[in-house]
Order: sequence, then structure tokens, then C-alpha cells
Amino acid sequence: MPPDNAAAWDRYASAYQAAARLPTDVVHFGPDLPTEATLRLLGDMQGRRVLDLGCGGGQAAVACAKQGASVIGVDLSGEQLAFARRLCEQEGVKVELRHGDLADLAFLRSDSVDLVFSASALDDVEDIGRVFRQCHRVLKVGAPMVLSCQHPLWQILDEDAMPPTVSRSYFDRSPHEVVRGGTTFTEFPHTFADLTLGLVRANFRVETIIEPEPDTGGPRSPWWREAHRVVPRTIIFKARKEGN
Repeated sequence: MPPDNAAAWDRYASAYQAAARLPTDVVHFGPDLPTEATLRLLGDMQGRRVLDLGCGGGQAAVACAKQGASVIGVDLSGEQLAFARRLCEQEGVKVELRHGDLADLAFLRSDSVDLVFSASALDDVEDIGRVFRQCHRVLKVGAPMVLSCQHPLWQILDEDAMPPTVSRSYFDRSPHEVVRGGTTFTEFPHTFADLTLGLVRANFRVETIIEPEPDTGGPRSPWWREAHRVVPRTIIFKARKEGN
């Protein structure tokens, strides 16, 4: 039986947050990448209702709230949300935090959200189509969804090898186990077509696709690998809801 990712994140949350030390003044898309200050994908936050899907420790949610957004954060890990609650109190901002499956958005009315943001959360989700459909339902017509996840090419590499070597088939979509900080998770590979067509089938118009080069300034994260210099680690999509 594959590992329970919610329970795995509960075990890993404390070590992850201690290592990551993510900022709360700007939205981040993944380790060792340019932030929203450079990429400018989310737009003005003032007065907008934002859904942070897979909010983790709440750093991006806090950053959006500081800029005037009304933010709802959803995460599968109770320990990550506990960290997020402490962070919100420390930073003096209010964020509505919800514990649950990323596709379980029944608590939100249709056409009630101005922006969906998700960073590094979809790798733990098997049925991304269901997530996209729920995001489409809650977004207002024309509103954007911005998401980042592991690049499909990065998922098939032995990331510790340099030059990078292929360790699994690109077409193998079977769940596989990965170990992060001594904790075992299940990852669900998605090809580029799975991600792109999943958005289109959920009635999104894909507006931007970015394969960001690593940020060359500042210290490296604990997840830096030299292979990151030659193969994109993360892919970012910006898509807009069409129709209802």
C-alpha cells in the first residue's frame, strides 16, 4: 500500500519548515527559483479573494494577505496548517485555513474566487483533473489560476547524477515512492500533455507556460542539485477560466 501523503507531511513538516525558511514578503514558486517579484504572474492583490491550494506552512498565503488579499489556504497536512496558524499570528495577518483534500472545495461557492495559486502541491495528487475542475468551479469567469509543480523531465531523472541520467520512463505514470528527509512519500508523475490537456479539458485557457532557470543570486536551498543548471526542475502554468 502506498504511503499516506497527509501522514507523511505531518511527520516531515517540522524538519521541512526548519530547512526551507521560506519568505513571507513575496510569493515563491519553488526552491532556487525567481519569485513573484521577478515573474509577476499574480497581479495586484488588493481586495482580491485568493485560494492557496496546498498552502503548506502558509508563507505564500501570508505574503498575499500582507498585500491586501483575503486568503483561504487549503492543505492535507494538519501539522503544516498548525505551522501556518502560528505564522499568521506571528505576522499579524488573517488567513482562513482549511484542512482537507485539495479537490474538496465544497465549502466554496461557485464563481467566488479571484485567483487560485498552488506551488509544489500537485506532485502529491493522483487525479489532477478533479483538482482542475474544482478550481474552475470556484473561480470567477476570466479569473486566473497560477500553479507550479515538478517539471515532467525532472521527475524521470536521477537528480544526484551529473550529467543527469534517466532513471525511469517518461511514459510511466505509476505512483512511485520518494524519500524526503527520511520520510517516504508517494509521487504521481504527470506528463506535459497530462498537465496542459488537463487544464484545457477543465475549460481553462492556458495563457503562460514558464520553465524558469534557477535564480543565480543568494544562497542555495537544501534541495539544490547541479542538474538544476541544465534541466528545468519546475514548470509554471498560468491559465484563465473560460465559461461555466
